[in-house]
Amino acid sequence: MRYSEALDYMAHLAKFGFNLGLERVEKLLQLLGNPEKELAVVHIGGTNGKGSTTAILSNILTKSNYKVGTFTSPHLHCYRERTRVRQEKISEDHFVELIERIKPLCEQMVRDGYEHPTEFEVSTAMSLTYFKEQQVDLVLLEVGLGGAIDSTNVVTPLITVLTNVTMEHTEYLGNTIAEIAKVKAGIIKDERSVVTASDDGEALAVIEKVAAAKRAQLYKVQEVSNWNIKHHSHKGMALDMNIMTTDRYDDLFLSLSGEHQVLNLASALTVVNLLNNQWGFKITAEHVRQGASSTNWPARMETFKGKTTVLIDGAHNVAGVKSLKNALTRDFCCSNLILVIGMLADKERREAISLLAPIANAIVVTKPNNPRAGNWQELAVHAADFCNSVILEEDIGLAVDKAMGLGENKADYLVCITGSLYMVAAARERIITNYWHGEDDNS
Repeated sequence: MRYSEALDYMAHLAKFGFNLGLERVEKLLQLLGNPEKELAVVHIGGTNGKGSTTAILSNILTKSNYKVGTFTSPHLHCYRERTRVRQEKISEDHFVELIERIKPLCEQMVRDGYEHPTEFEVSTAMSLTYFKEQQVDLVLLEVGLGGAIDSTNVVTPLITVLTNVTMEHTEYLGNTIAEIAKVKAGIIKDERSVVTASDDGEALAVIEKVAAAKRAQLYKVQEVSNWNIKHHSHKGMALDMNIMTTDRYDDLFLSLSGEHQVLNLASALTVVNLLNNQWGFKITAEHVRQGASSTNWPARMETFKGKTTVLIDGAHNVAGVKSLKNALTRDFCCSNLILVIGMLADKERREAISLLAPIANAIVVTKPNNPRAGNWQELAVHAADFCNSVILEEDIGLAVDKAMGLGENKADYLVCITGSLYMVAAARERIITNYWHGEDDNS
């Protein structure tokens, strides 16, 4: 099997869609020798902030010389981005070898009367097997969808993280915050620590109830940490932060912009405290400083400083859009904002655009590369209620070109690309290929 054939196989599995439940992935892992039972894991769920919290932790652990595996989704430009060891993507050869091993096992499962595993289940099983064979010290395992019935919920982690809970994927998770929180809290395990930055009363009540029932010690980030932001810009922020009254970090720099990243940092450092004090890790304050100051999380408040400044942020739900708007109005000094946006049909399109459109001079609406794009043009109808200049362009590359043309060589213009990561990924490739020449600082 060639690498391209392995990718085609994974793409083919997308036909099974979302098929939640653990029976298939548990059987597949059993056939693979149950690699998940031999791994030390931090399981990271929630609505927003999972990726940033994972990125911060991964960088700190790598600076601490731990061999850390990370599983995240979706990817931006390359499927292998989802599975990393020491922040390096799984090689094409390893990817192919694992798919060659897993494919006949899936076929065997079907012959034995099981449903065929989904693409995400195969990806999860492949990654856990890879991490075991690479003998990693710790796995940072990001939840895909929800929690309780997500295919990653096959592990017994050292620590569980629930970043926050907001409305999302209501067709799968529930129609209220409490219902969604119950599904997300399904990753909490008996007598294992739980870290949450959720401040929603309904969600927190559910998380507290589940943690108590499972005798899991709950650490609320806002209660066990405090901070003072000294300076912030599009490059990141300088701050003092205290964790658990014992860990003090003065003049810490986080190289991720947006004030919402402070909670993700506090969540990550709470996990660091627990890894050190409960599980015998040796992560020093210097490792934390090195990791926080060099964390990179592409397409999340990512800035390209050239002739025209470009901000790329995969704000794909209302909570993310609120954080993006706060950053736009606080950290970026521009007189004119040009917005490129495309959102999936299952997102709160009108509410999201009502937040961003009033501060934009022009909006280019485009179509995400995903079957769930639905009636993508509807977003332009909503945008026109708040902005006089709205352009429809189905092709993502041409949408970027039109936005860059509006802001060409104008120092006081900012082009902001946001929405579905499926769209943002393609737009980012266009920026890097056609507009980014590395002559200025890319933060």
